[in-house]
Amino acid sequence: MKAIYEIFTWPWLTGLSERFGRPVTLGDVPGEVWDEVAASGLDAVWLMGVWERSPAGLAVATADEGLQRSFREALPDYSPADLVGSPYCVRRYRVDDRIGGPDGLAAARAELWARGLKLVLDYVPNHVAPDHPAVTDHPEWFVRGTADDLARDPAGFFAAGDRVIAHGKDPYFAPWPDVAQLDAFSPGLRDAAAEALISIGDQCDGIRCDMAMLFTNEVFARTWGARVGAPPAEDFWPSVLGRVRERHPDLTLIAEVYWDMEWTLQQQGFDLCYDKRLYDRLAHEDAGSVRKHLTAGLDYQRRLLRFIENHDEPRAAATLPGGRGRAAAVAIATLPGTTLWHDGQFEGRKVRLPVFLGRFPDEPADDGLRAFYRKVVGAAEIVRRGQWTLLEPGGWPDNPTHQDVLSWSWHDEGTRHVVAVNFGDHDSQARIALPWGDLGGRSWRLTELTDGRVFDRDGDDLAGNGLYVGLPPWGYHVFSFT
Repeated sequence: MKAIYEIFTWPWLTGLSERFGRPVTLGDVPGEVWDEVAASGLDAVWLMGVWERSPAGLAVATADEGLQRSFREALPDYSPADLVGSPYCVRRYRVDDRIGGPDGLAAARAELWARGLKLVLDYVPNHVAPDHPAVTDHPEWFVRGTADDLARDPAGFFAAGDRVIAHGKDPYFAPWPDVAQLDAFSPGLRDAAAEALISIGDQCDGIRCDMAMLFTNEVFARTWGARVGAPPAEDFWPSVLGRVRERHPDLTLIAEVYWDMEWTLQQQGFDLCYDKRLYDRLAHEDAGSVRKHLTAGLDYQRRLLRFIENHDEPRAAATLPGGRGRAAAVAIATLPGTTLWHDGQFEGRKVRLPVFLGRFPDEPADDGLRAFYRKVVGAAEIVRRGQWTLLEPGGWPDNPTHQDVLSWSWHDEGTRHVVAVNFGDHDSQARIALPWGDLGGRSWRLTELTDGRVFDRDGDDLAGNGLYVGLPPWGYHVFSFT
């Protein structure tokens, strides 16, 4: 997978129902809609939030004043009917009947396959809904407490019949009040997780595992301490994913991962890991920080999932407006690894919708931004072939602006491409040393793939002095060389 498009399934279907004047579920999405998705230069679609949602979790969200405030902020005309429950408070790994059920998902997958697109679905290893059947049937799969724990910390524990079970959490935040914490060290839970992943893998081509680093032995032991005992000899993910691979050897496994644990999760069996560090650098830091990030080994970079927006992050149009957002988009689109785009990102949506809600607010589409993304995603599909090389822009003693130019090349036997991005809020000039030794003695035509401009350059000058670029603030070039 090289370019994944995340669709927030429930509100997306609500919007389609409004657009076509009839209820639309996964099983009867009009073909023209799938055509629109497939036209974007993608090779996979992540349908986020398809599993059966929890009535118990819905009740928690209804009573939570903080959540209710966030709902009204995102949807000024919010009503209780808009609250459909969290897709990460899973009652069962069965497609919710209200959005089409298992048959609807199978139909959607067939439509995607017919257009050359693969399907990605979610798995949540860390927790389940408090009314998940396992809470009653297999309490040994959960982190448990005592009556004293419940009395002392009612936000951290809940009663399930005559048992006390911990609410889900990570080590840096308060517990999540709508979920039950699973025990990564439980042998029975590991067996059940492998079975769940195999079942999900029967229905899709890739699985995105939520907050995957929480279930490494090191993090889980640090989070729960003596309550869960000594870690097993084998980490959770190697023990589980090995069994999944036996059934689904070609399944793409994606880890949502933070805290600089990407390499660890790659080594434990994941094909792709979130590159949150690059997101932070593109959103908040400078070109030097980004360039340093890109010096990592290619074996590592090829297995990163790169983004400037997803359902967990603020909308790029709100936090990376204007030129910086476009420069960042050009960068992630043309780097090695896999790119993640988010439904609404191309249209410039600014409201980050809480995952509990089933309807997007009305927002005007930014036609100019949509045209930009169409060109960039299409160009990236052409560019990212063969060998990738990070290039070093040079400059002049009295002009340090080259330090804000990021550049890299791609080439195979038949194509050569160079990307240059001015990651600064000022004009920048640079000479970029190219990696090809056969430039001299020929003329070269450079075609800008995002706008069609053509530049002719002398090969001897390119070989001796490098490629000169002069870029406006946050400007970019995506060149093909012939």
